[in-house]
Amino acid sequence: MRLVHILAALVLSLTAPLAVAAEAGKDYVVLSPAQPTDSRAKIEVIEFFAYTCPHCFELEPELNAWAKKLPRNVVLKRQPVIFSDSWEPMARAYFALEALGALGKLHGDVFNALHVEDLKLTDAEAFFDWGAKRGLNRAKLKAAYQSFATGAKISRAKQLQQAYKINGVPALAVNGKYLTTGSMTGSNEKTLQVAGELIRQEGKSAVATK
Repeated sequence: MRLVHILAALVLSLTAPLAVAAEAGKDYVVLSPAQPTDSRAKIEVIEFFAYTCPHCFELEPELNAWAKKLPRNVVLKRQPVIFSDSWEPMARAYFALEALGALGKLHGDVFNALHVEDLKLTDAEAFFDWGAKRGLNRAKLKAAYQSFATGAKISRAKQLQQAYKINGVPALAVNGKYLTTGSMTGSNEKTLQVAGELIRQEGKSAVATK
């Protein structure tokens, strides 16, 4: 029985993400003021991204693998950014896919279409055609893209990126309190490690306040 416990501990040590020393001001910034989150019962992580960003494309598979190992009390959300009018079409594309419940199936495909297949999905009609080829109702996709609800989410996206002081992507915000980016840490791997450490800190704080 003792051998079983030892082996189980060994497996956990090999599969658990390694703790990393995260230095405020270097690897991450403390947001001031802290931002409210929508997931009060859970630790909220927001990925600020853009489909057209090559660094976001590179992060995507690593982020997906990382997300699968997150504790149950952590929720990952994605938030497109809009730094100028030319960034808005792909943010609308994201929200349109979200409205149709198609993000789980097509989120990664959008990245591939832009960065591997070199498709011009920033053109709305090209995006509608692309969606139709992947089984979506073209009329419904266009309606979602142009809807009032999507317009409201575009406005909200601009407000969020200002509140979180986002000036580059990809960026990860942890529980409305911290922000880390690849430009701070030097690599996607380190960014995810830093985010993991900040999640652990938040988890300890939550336990301490109970």
